[in-house]
Amino acid sequence: MKDINFGAFPTMITPYKDDNSVDYEAVKNITKWYIEQGCTGIFAVCQSSEMVYLSLDEEVKIAKTVLETVKESGKNVSVVASGHTSDSMDEQVRELTAMAQTGVDAIVWVSNRLDLHNDGDDVWIANAEKLLSQLPEDIAIGIYECPFPYKRLLTPKILDWCISKGRFTFIKDTCCDPDMLDSRLKQIKGTSIKLYNANAQTLLYTLKNGAAGYSGVMANFTPDLFQWLCDNYDKNPELAQKVQNFLCITAFTESLAYPVTAKYHMNKSGVPMSLWSRSRDPKQFNKYQQMIIDDIMVTENEIRELIK
Repeated sequence: MKDINFGAFPTMITPYKDDNSVDYEAVKNITKWYIEQGCTGIFAVCQSSEMVYLSLDEEVKIAKTVLETVKESGKNVSVVASGHTSDSMDEQVRELTAMAQTGVDAIVWVSNRLDLHNDGDDVWIANAEKLLSQLPEDIAIGIYECPFPYKRLLTPKILDWCISKGRFTFIKDTCCDPDMLDSRLKQIKGTSIKLYNANAQTLLYTLKNGAAGYSGVMANFTPDLFQWLCDNYDKNPELAQKVQNFLCITAFTESLAYPVTAKYHMNKSGVPMSLWSRSRDPKQFNKYQQMIIDDIMVTENEIRELIK
């Protein structure tokens, strides 16, 4: 199993052509942009990718396109991917096996798929045992506390089970609770598991306490700033706090018409693509929201000047 890098893992968006087909050329360009911004990882085929609106063939082709682009770059960039959306165990095995065969560094389970009705830890672990036993043994496993259709948080009991298996390397944490984050980071310390915080508001706090990086929506806007914070949080504490303050405030724009907002931002950053989305009507991205993104881009450039 491959080791997973520390740092910023953007939750990759899926670009489409105006005819609603996946724009694989834009997938390449987004991947190149992440790499140019210094990201050490990419979380492909996740909720930001609108994975519940993608076919398995599209998911696999996106993951392969990202991997090929990373390989061509010659950079050390970890790629993890999910596509874990089905209810039945047979379908879950099929989609995760297909993703494992792409060559990604880890396949990422969606936590609520192991306990569809929130019946408890014993149900989760029993289903996880079945799933793990049917997947390739040489692939690392990650877990994503995806909020759709409901957020199934990992408990200490489940984390202990994951630790005991030695297969788990990546957790995208969405608890947004400093005390729970503290507890989790203490529990996984010294194990194979690395925690990547999805919550920008608590990122600096968790980096100081052992988190391996950031994997969230806002890395689609300022991946370079997230990577800088991961690399420098302990080298320049005063400047790191200023960067954290900016990331904290701007993260509240998640409530806007994402992922259309991210596509607009990427266009203005030199990564062309249609604003079309399968999960969000682009008309919801109105002039008011456009003005917000435009103003944020002015300030993010000011922050970049500070960290040069």
